[in-house]
Amino acid sequence: METEGGEYYHQKLIDMLEAIWGEGFLSPGGPDEVARLVEGSDFVGRSILDIGCGAGGIDVALVANHGAGYVCGIDIEDTVLAHARKVIGSAGLSDRIGCLKVVPGPLPFPPDTFDIVFSKDSIIHIVDKHALMSEVFRVLKPGGWFVASDWLIGHDGAPSPEMAAYIKSEGLDFGMASPGRYRDAMQRAGFEHIEITSRNAWYREVAKQELARLEGPVGEAAAQIVGRDFVEENIGIWARMVPVLESGEHCPTHLKGRKPV
Repeated sequence: METEGGEYYHQKLIDMLEAIWGEGFLSPGGPDEVARLVEGSDFVGRSILDIGCGAGGIDVALVANHGAGYVCGIDIEDTVLAHARKVIGSAGLSDRIGCLKVVPGPLPFPPDTFDIVFSKDSIIHIVDKHALMSEVFRVLKPGGWFVASDWLIGHDGAPSPEMAAYIKSEGLDFGMASPGRYRDAMQRAGFEHIEITSRNAWYREVAKQELARLEGPVGEAAAQIVGRDFVEENIGIWARMVPVLESGEHCPTHLKGRKPV
């Protein structure tokens, strides 16, 4: 997928993904999947760092639906951040959600800053999971939680030809890790009470529904905004994604862990 202005998540792609997943969302499940991810964690009044805040819908849900005190959303691209600020402003939550542009690398915050570090389906773009988990651990307050979902690969070997074809079709800088590599990274960073929960069974069915919608009315409506060629390109991506979800090689996963007190 070609980028515009050097950005992966250019406005046309944002428009396309919102047509599939809802305003402000660049990953599956909308507010309902955010709620499933948050379940069992207390966000009320907490300070939250959202790594890869994307188009803003997730941070609105964290505040409006789950009572987060303040959310600092970070991302590396201007277009998604500008879009997120519009979504947050329209929700009337600019006083409780801030969006900050960062550069790849260490998190620009002092130690023990946040009650919760959150991320939804964006740390796939960070290749070094051990460095990431070390940084997340550093900026969490003692007793704080890492609560995230990510798109994982089901093994530590080379991707199958089908998986390689899917990843290539996405055209994004995917740095997929296995559940085992994530667990090792979290353990080495110092996390306790680690939970790694596959969401493959859920998303492999949802993805089939999304493909059908892309081939039907959602695709027709999106074509009026982004063009028929771009819709067809995304239909091709979904058609390659469904088989690797069904094989289990592509496994969306929830991740949780606590920094000891």
